Amino acid sequence: MDENRRVRPSSRSRRASRTTLRATVPDDEPIDLRSDTVTAPTAAMRKAMAAAEVADDVLDRDPTMRELEERVAGMLGAADALWTPTGSMANLIALMSHLGRGESFLAPQGAHVLDSELGTAAWLAGGMPRPLPHDGGPGKVTASAVRRAAADDGSYTALHPALLCLENTHNAAGGTITAPEEHAAVAAAARAARLAVHLDGARLWNAAVALGVPPGALTVGADTVSVSLSKGLGAPVGSVVAGSVEFVEQARRLRKMLGGGIRQGGILAAAGLVALEDTDRLTEDHALATKLAAGMRERGWRVREPQTNIVLVDVADLRGTIGAFGEAGVKAGAVGGKLRLMTHRDVTEKHVTAALDRIGEVGPASTGSPGAPPAPFPRRDEGAGSALG
Repeated sequence: MDENRRVRPSSRSRRASRTTLRATVPDDEPIDLRSDTVTAPTAAMRKAMAAAEVADDVLDRDPTMRELEERVAGMLGAADALWTPTGSMANLIALMSHLGRGESFLAPQGAHVLDSELGTAAWLAGGMPRPLPHDGGPGKVTASAVRRAAADDGSYTALHPALLCLENTHNAAGGTITAPEEHAAVAAAARAARLAVHLDGARLWNAAVALGVPPGALTVGADTVSVSLSKGLGAPVGSVVAGSVEFVEQARRLRKMLGGGIRQGGILAAAGLVALEDTDRLTEDHALATKLAAGMRERGWRVREPQTNIVLVDVADLRGTIGAFGEAGVKAGAVGGKLRLMTHRDVTEKHVTAALDRIGEVGPASTGSPGAPPAPFPRRDEGAGSALG
């Protein structure tokens, strides 16, 4: 085997492997950086779930679930909100409420509603997707782009744009942030063009913490907003979709239509309430992502500077590199043709240091250079695959 075609541990990495680091992160313990959805519920969450006051939400409204919905609505500056089992369902409910047959919706290229929800926006919500290029920076579109895309030539044969769907942070672009003034300008352009606005804020908490603003500052001008409790915040399951009182009344019916009549859902909602008490800790995830990115660059990897907790790496052989990382004990994922590593509640500084030690230096085949041959890593099943969440 040609040695210059492999990822080679640096001398510093080899020294690190002989330190107490390996004692704190055992060799046989995989470090899971595939997504921030892999976290286990905390002891506080489990305790709250066990003690939650519950009722049949379909018949009587579950009190714990209702408390969570009202809490999130207040944080987002919305009149009301509804718990859903998943973020994809939350987005779909919003799109079903905004779109009709013969209508289209605009969204930044690579948005979750475009690429990671199995086409339900068109299949079930009935809207034709129209991706917009990132003319405002990674993951972002400008007001002028929205105005151009929303222009209607008056033809009765043309699809009529009815909705702009934004995403903050933008997952496929690497957790990039849209600032309040940028969001407000784009939302205002959409509303001036008579478009409704939905914000997919699955990781809106990350954006708010990184910017040092309340989440509601990032929702101005949006008719509906979805947020996740299991991405970043660490709850075991659940998202929330928020909007007007009238929207939420309709959303409850749509959730039932999609199979989401919830019974004693307070057991799950209780974990979400605990998660909301500790959103500031997301700064730790962001700092660890920065440390991970810097360490990989030092080892020769082509890594984008993260704005939040998502680290994207350009590699020539995506599947081979993910397999090699798994063989080394680091589980990685993929999004948008890039290798993706994510820091989260269950990752500490020692995990990041150990991950860098295991990954080591990059060889020429893994630098992402066009035409580079696949690196002949040994393989094992764990760590391979794609992470879309």
